[in-house]
Amino acid sequence: MRESKGLGGPAGNDGKSFERPKQSAGVILKRLWTYLAGCRRLVALAIVISIASNLLALVGPKLSGYAVDALRPGQGQVDFEAVFFYAKWMLVAYLVSAALSYLLATLMVRIARDVVYRLRRDVFEHLMKLPVRFYDSHAIGDALSVLSYDIDTISTMLSTDLIQMMTNLLTVAGSFIMMLTISPLLFLPFLVTIPASILFTRYRARKVRPLYRDRSAALGALNGYAEEMTGGLETIRAYGRGNVFLHRFDAKNAQACEANYRADCFASMTGPSVGFINNLSLALVSTLGAVLYMAGWISLGSVSSFVLYSRKFSGPINEFANLFSELQSTLAAAERVFTLLDEPEEAPDAPDAQVLAPASVRGEVVLTGIDFGYSPDAPVLQGLNLRAKPGQTIAIVGPTGAGKTTIINLLMRFYDPLRGSITVDGHDIRHLTRASLRLAYSMVLQDTWLFTGTIYENLAYGKPGVTRQEVMNAARAAHIHRFILSLPQGYDTVLQDGGANISKGQRQLLTIARAMLLDAPMLILDEATSNVDTGTEQQIQKAMLTLMQGRTCFVIAHRLSTIQNADQILLLQNGRVAEQGTHQELLAKGGAYCALYRAQFEDSNAG
Repeated sequence: MRESKGLGGPAGNDGKSFERPKQSAGVILKRLWTYLAGCRRLVALAIVISIASNLLALVGPKLSGYAVDALRPGQGQVDFEAVFFYAKWMLVAYLVSAALSYLLATLMVRIARDVVYRLRRDVFEHLMKLPVRFYDSHAIGDALSVLSYDIDTISTMLSTDLIQMMTNLLTVAGSFIMMLTISPLLFLPFLVTIPASILFTRYRARKVRPLYRDRSAALGALNGYAEEMTGGLETIRAYGRGNVFLHRFDAKNAQACEANYRADCFASMTGPSVGFINNLSLALVSTLGAVLYMAGWISLGSVSSFVLYSRKFSGPINEFANLFSELQSTLAAAERVFTLLDEPEEAPDAPDAQVLAPASVRGEVVLTGIDFGYSPDAPVLQGLNLRAKPGQTIAIVGPTGAGKTTIINLLMRFYDPLRGSITVDGHDIRHLTRASLRLAYSMVLQDTWLFTGTIYENLAYGKPGVTRQEVMNAARAAHIHRFILSLPQGYDTVLQDGGANISKGQRQLLTIARAMLLDAPMLILDEATSNVDTGTEQQIQKAMLTLMQGRTCFVIAHRLSTIQNADQILLLQNGRVAEQGTHQELLAKGGAYCALYRAQFEDSNAG
C-alpha cells in the first residue's frame, strides 16, 4: 500500500517478493521434523508398521530360494510338500505385508493432514502478526502462494513420498543384509554401481534444487500478479486495457512455465540414469551367479534368492531417484515457508508498557518534533508538531504524498517515528501496549474492508457482546438502516467477496456504522465519505458531529467543504506544516489553504 491509499507505506513500493536466504537441506528437514514430532506417537507407529511390512516382504525371496532348492534340479526329484509349504508362507507374508502397507498409507495421510494443519495455521497466524511495513513492501500474492501452493507441496511429500522413501530405505538395508548372508561374492558388482549412483544423485541434487527454488519464486510472482489484476478488473475494463495486461500475464506465465519445465526436465533425467546403472549391476550379478553355480560354489536357489534381493535392492534406489525431483521441490517449498515464518513479527511491547483503558482516555494527543521516512533517503515528515486537545477535531489536508496518511500510521503505531515523540494523555505511546492504543481509536478508511459474512457480523465483529439493537442504532446513525431492511434477509444478508454485491457507497456507510458502534474515545477518518453522494455526506457529517462530541477526531480530507467546522486544520506541504488554524483563520491569511479552497469552490460552481 502506498501513501495515497489507506494506511499507506513507502511510495514506489513495487510489491517485491520477500527475500529468501538459502537454507541447507539438513536445516529444512530438521525444522520439518519439529512439526512431525507433534505426531510422535503416530510417527512411531508408522515406523513400526513400515519395519514389519518390509521384514515380511523380505522373507519372500528367501522362501522362494528354499522352494527352488526343494525342486532338486539335476536330481530329477521334487519335494512337492516342501514346495507348497514355502509357497504357502510366501503368500501369507506378502498378504500381511500388503495389508500393513495399506495401513501405513492411511496413517501417513493422517500425519500429513495434522502436520499441514499446524503448518498452515502457524503461517496464517504469523501473517497476522507481521508489521504493516511487511505488507507495504512485499507482494501479498507471494505470501498467499506460500500458504497454499508451497504447503500443499509439503503435504504431498508427507502423505505419499515420505512413505516410499521410508520403505525404500528399509528395503535397501534389509536386502543388503540378506544378500551378504547368501553370498558376499555376488555383492561385488554393487561395490562399483552403488558409489556411482550416490555420486551421480548428489551431483544432480546440487543442480536441481536451485531450479525448483526459481520455480517456486516464479509461481509466487505469477500468483501475486493475478491477484493484483483481478482486484482491479473494473478499472482495466473501463480503460480497455485488458489486452495489455493479458500480454503481461502471458510473459509472467511463460516465465513460470519455463522455470517449471527447466526444473522438471533436468530432474527427470536422474531416474533413468540411475536405473541404467542399477540394471547394469543386475546384469553383472546374473553373469557372476551363473559362473559361481557352474563352479558349484552356490545353489540355484541361492542364486534365485540373491537375484530377487538384488532387484529389491536396486529397485528402491531407482524409485528414490524418481522421487528425487519431488524431494527437491519439497525442499524449495519448505524453504519458502520457513523463510516467511522467519520474517520478524511486529516488535513486542516495551517491558514497562502500560495498558491504556479506553474508559479513562481523555484524548489529548501531542506530536513533538516528528521526523519520519519509509526509507532513510526519502523523508516524509520533518519536524512535525501537532497538539490535539480532548474533544477537538483535527483536519489534515494537503497534496498527495505530503504525509497525511503517514500521520495516521504513526498515531496507530503501525510505524514508529525516527525522531520525536507522540503522547496520548501525557503517555508516550512507545510505552503503551499496541493493542490498547489501537482500541482507543475507531477508524474509517477510504478503502472499505468487509469480509464474507452477514451484515450484522460485519458491523458487530469489532465489539464483542454487542446487542442487535445497538447494531441497528449505529446503522441508523450512519443512514444505512433503511437500506439494510430493504434487503431480502435484512441484517442477515450475506456479503460476498468483500461486499461486491452492494455499492461502494453502501460499503462505506457500513464501515462508518461499524466505527460508530465501537464508540472509541478517538476517531480517525481517512477520506471516509469519498464514496458517498453529497446529500448522504451531509447527513453523515451531522451524525459524526453528534457522535464526536467530547471525543478527539483526526480527519484526512481532500474536499475542504467537509472540514469547515474542524477545530484545527493542518495544511501539509513537503512533510511540514505549512499552515495551521481554523477554516476562517486560514481563509483570512490568504495563503495556500485559501488558494486551494477557492480552486475547489470554483470547480464546484463550474460543475
